[in-house]
Amino acid sequence: MGAGGCASAASKANSEEKKNHVSRVPHTKPPFTLGQLKKAIPPRCFERSLLHSFSCVAFDLSLALILYIATIYFHLLPYPLSYFAWPIYWILQGCILTGVWVIAHECGHHAFSEYQWLDDMVGLILHSALLVPYFSWKISHRRHHSNTGSLERDEVFVPKQRSKIQWFQRYLNNPPGRAITLLITLTLGWPLYLAFNVSGRPYDGFASHYHPYAPIYSDRERLLIYLSDSVLFAATYGLYRAAMAKGLVWLLCVYGVPLLIVNGFLVTITYLQHTHSSLPHYDSSEWDWMRGALATVDRDFGILNKVFHHITDTHIVHHLFSTMPHYHAMEATKALKPILGEYYQFDGTPFYKALWREAKECVYVEPDDEGESKRGVYWYKNKL
Repeated sequence: MGAGGCASAASKANSEEKKNHVSRVPHTKPPFTLGQLKKAIPPRCFERSLLHSFSCVAFDLSLALILYIATIYFHLLPYPLSYFAWPIYWILQGCILTGVWVIAHECGHHAFSEYQWLDDMVGLILHSALLVPYFSWKISHRRHHSNTGSLERDEVFVPKQRSKIQWFQRYLNNPPGRAITLLITLTLGWPLYLAFNVSGRPYDGFASHYHPYAPIYSDRERLLIYLSDSVLFAATYGLYRAAMAKGLVWLLCVYGVPLLIVNGFLVTITYLQHTHSSLPHYDSSEWDWMRGALATVDRDFGILNKVFHHITDTHIVHHLFSTMPHYHAMEATKALKPILGEYYQFDGTPFYKALWREAKECVYVEPDDEGESKRGVYWYKNKL
């Protein structure tokens, strides 16, 4: 390739990077109300179809069953195909089960059907099968939606201010340190959050999603935590019986590794939705619900957008109208874009590149030095 071709390719790459690396979300009060946004969306987008919702569950579970049945015949494959079959199964099954996880999450928002009891029953079964305490997480996740972008009250992926950065993080602010941090976050982040509230909002006392008397929950919610724990214990016992009958290696191969991939995708999706150099965070002097809900970004996961039921590329509309079913979210997003204007943020960077970039650029938050923004508005920075 000649010098002109190289320059053209570099210019194209820089242009693509600039397109993907979106500008800052406005931190001023938006010129529209939630009611105006709702009126711009076709009313059908708010309709929850029991048939449509259950068809999504049936489709995902059917694919998961077909993949499982395929594993029964892996030993018949000629060498070395049998060794490639398992990693392919793990990735495909992990993606499909992430879609199941998303539907269970939708049940927690009462976006599955018109019946709250049915949503809770379906969500409890699906989430428990993926070792998630349904009601426990539903309650804390509801608080996340109520306090998104608040440095004091948001529930998860709350960024640290520079003054609160631990001394050892300086030694992790480099490629090897980021690689280690991401590996731990993607593999252990989700269970550590559920069990010990790691990366979550600080509480007075032991904040665990498995503890009915944790400070996360009110007295009237504690019975639901017991119910979540009981069903989760039943699911765990079922896995124990399966391991006793089929062997621990079989259970790890068929269920354990795909679940690890589900957890990794869950952390990746959530992290990227709320971590971007364009996103503001607010202290109590500036925060309000609307600006917090708009301080998120839609991402492009390619073909996985559909597999994950568009939780990835319609996250802004999900924060604005969380009871809207996923199968209407794309239409609603298109309807809102003209009104949201620069308040709508989309980053088309491939998620694996974006994950590394945000880990590098989004280390802590602090207000701008030059007074460009108000002192109660915090932005991601990385200079330690």
